[in-house]
Amino acid sequence: MHSDNNFTIKLKCMKLKKLLTTLAIASLVLFAGCKNDDYVVKNGGPCPAVISTTPASGATLVGRSKVASITASEQALRTTTVTATFNKKMDPKTINESSFILKSTAGIVGTVSYTDSTATFTASTKFADNTTFTARITTAVKDLMGNALQADYVWTFSTGTTILPVVIATSPLNNAINVALNKVVTANFSMLIDPLTVSGTTFTLKQGAANVSGVVTYSGTTASFTPDNDLSINTIYTATLTAGIKNLDGSTIAKDTTWSFSTSAVVVPTVLFTDPTNLDANVALNKTVSATFSIVMNPSTITTSTFTLKEGTNTINGVVTYSGSTASFKPNSDLVAGKTYTATITTGAKNIANTPLTANYTWTFSTPLIAATPSFVNLLTVERFAIISGVGVSNNAGASVINNMDVGIYPGARTSITGFPPATIVNGNIFAADDGAATAAMLKQAKLDLVAAYLFAESCIAMPPQTVSGNQGGKTLAPGIYKSTSTLSVDGSDLTLDAQGNPDAYWIFQVASSFTTTTGGNIKLIGGAQAKNIFWQTGSSATIGTYTTFYGNILALQSITLDSYAVATGRMLARNGAVVMTSTNIINKP
Repeated sequence: MHSDNNFTIKLKCMKLKKLLTTLAIASLVLFAGCKNDDYVVKNGGPCPAVISTTPASGATLVGRSKVASITASEQALRTTTVTATFNKKMDPKTINESSFILKSTAGIVGTVSYTDSTATFTASTKFADNTTFTARITTAVKDLMGNALQADYVWTFSTGTTILPVVIATSPLNNAINVALNKVVTANFSMLIDPLTVSGTTFTLKQGAANVSGVVTYSGTTASFTPDNDLSINTIYTATLTAGIKNLDGSTIAKDTTWSFSTSAVVVPTVLFTDPTNLDANVALNKTVSATFSIVMNPSTITTSTFTLKEGTNTINGVVTYSGSTASFKPNSDLVAGKTYTATITTGAKNIANTPLTANYTWTFSTPLIAATPSFVNLLTVERFAIISGVGVSNNAGASVINNMDVGIYPGARTSITGFPPATIVNGNIFAADDGAATAAMLKQAKLDLVAAYLFAESCIAMPPQTVSGNQGGKTLAPGIYKSTSTLSVDGSDLTLDAQGNPDAYWIFQVASSFTTTTGGNIKLIGGAQAKNIFWQTGSSATIGTYTTFYGNILALQSITLDSYAVATGRMLARNGAVVMTSTNIINKP
């Protein structure tokens, strides 16, 4: 009888443990965000990622003892399997010979299987001696909710004592089509390369048998070929890296690497969308007007002559800029309440093949009858930045993504911006104070505008500030100014910001010391609230917690840190300190 009781107790404990595990996974799915351009919010959950491999990346003497030669018995026992373990359950249908690839100088034939959270590649023959292998898990691999691996996961190992350098990625990809005519051709290696071996002799670009003239450079693990002139329309090009390229130990790449791509045919550019949209009403008086094109444009054709803004017959003076595929018109002064404005992109705007729009593109919008409260924080030129810092910008791990905004550092140098790649910027660029006089002047003005916005937010009393302190998780706050004389946090549960049906509603949080969010402490917007109208003025540093979803613009006196898998819709603007993305973070334009 005593034994039966023990069995019953153990069974109940096992069921309780399983229930707690299920709840823990469910909480991650509920509060974590995995977002990219193809992501649908309802899928939820942390991004799938490879957390370990066998053999490990950089392993040598795989399948043999640590001696200079291999015995027959060692050869017979040599492993033919390579494994990759994920951070979560994956969809077995997506793990196959097309998404798990093994190569040496050529592809390795084998079969792929999946058990629990581990994918296994079993080669049909023993691994060759003294050979460097490259394993790749592609973005075709997805979890059970349809979330894809954020970037190809690539690692190398060797059955010999040395790992040879391997080309793990190229841009454009092999057989890519519709490549931009101003494309810089790049190749990423599996390790550091001797810069002296990367030259116009070992990295070439050809159109047929003719060499394309250009400049070859090398930085980090990336070699770049920048053509002297734009490429030709609808033309096939072939890039080649020769075995003359060596790593720092003098080992050459295993073989010449060649890939081809073709440029785009004549494509007429169009305007895909605008901000504000056509016939939009109640547009903010400090609005920057923008238009996004269907194709990369020639920046020299995007000017105040081809992008205009008028109120009736009155021309509005402003500054026109172009980044990615988006042109922006920033008025020199605020718009006037109760007016209708007309924006026009003329046929003088051309793509990089100098093909113009087929007709002028025009749209109108109007401002509210009553001017918005003048306490709204105006970011001016720093508005273009997702990240700006004083001393450093880093992406410590993972394929972080910044969408539709720039990254800048002032007065810091470009060498203080690290982790790009694997971090990427979509429709944006990196700017550093040592990029040249014009860039330095632009960054200096952006930093001055940040300081002005910070001081304005810190002292704003247009609406009587409401005093808050401590943890704001679980609260719902109406629009207004909220002041904390010490620290402020969103800890364990959501802070909801309710615009109450007013899309122009704004929040200013005046935090005297540090500001933090923790896992489960998300920012939630309802009632038409918009991230662009939320400002977190922080008197020291700010930290966005692991797996949290955040909205708003942080204006920090010191540093800003995004913990693992944090997703922000807003801006991370640090006056004096660094901005750190810890692992696989996403920053979206508000």
